[in-house]
Amino acid sequence: MVMKYWHGGHTKHRLMYHLVFIPKYRKLVLVGKIAAVLTHLFYEVCKVNNWWIEELKILPDHVHLLIQFHTSESLASVVQHLKGGSSHYLRKELPELEEFIWGESFWADGYFAETVGSASALAVKKYIRENRDSMPLQS
Repeated sequence: MVMKYWHGGHTKHRLMYHLVFIPKYRKLVLVGKIAAVLTHLFYEVCKVNNWWIEELKILPDHVHLLIQFHTSESLASVVQHLKGGSSHYLRKELPELEEFIWGESFWADGYFAETVGSASALAVKKYIRENRDSMPLQS
């Protein structure tokens, strides 16, 4: 894996985050067509915003992302684009989801985020790639 530094007006940076979020009620709905649509949506929103997905894994009850974005953007804004945009699209284009998830949002409130340095990025990337089980519930 080549860790790329990005350049801004007066900056040189590599902001990498490991993000995890879950669908409402932790329903096992992130499979088949939904997982394929989400994969496409996440890559498209990253392309439009000039972000980079280093690794992505969609499991039936949660999503792992290792993502890089610019210093001018807040973590909350990036997550809002990823979750909010995908929720809006899924609920509009796949109305059959209402059988499983009702209300205003597809995703549960909140998310997990962790900054990742160059040494730990390899470990996180490997963890995401090899993760096959549901994320343990933590309080």
